[in-house]
Amino acid sequence: MATFKTSFEIPRGTSHSAAKGVTDSTVQAAQDAVQQVADSSKETVSKAAQEASRQTRAAVGKAAEKTTDTIKEFGQKMEPK
Repeated sequence: MATFKTSFEIPRGTSHSAAKGVTDSTVQAAQDAVQQVADSSKETVSKAAQEASRQTRAAVGKAAEKTTDTIKEFGQKMEPK
C-alpha cells in the first residue's frame, strides 16, 4: 500500500511545481504588461505635453505679433500729420 500511496504523491508534487511555475510565469507576464502600459502612458503624456507647449508658444507668438502690429498702427494714427 505504501507503494500505491507514493505513486500518487510524486505526480502531485510534480503537478504542484508545474502549477507554481505557470503561476510565476503568469504573474511575471502581468507585471511586464503593466510596466509596458505605464511606460507607454508616460510617453504619451510627454508627447501630449510637448505638443501643448508647442501650440501655446505658437499662440503666444501670434498674439505678440498682433499686439506689436496694433501698437504700430496706433502710433501711426497718433503722429501729427
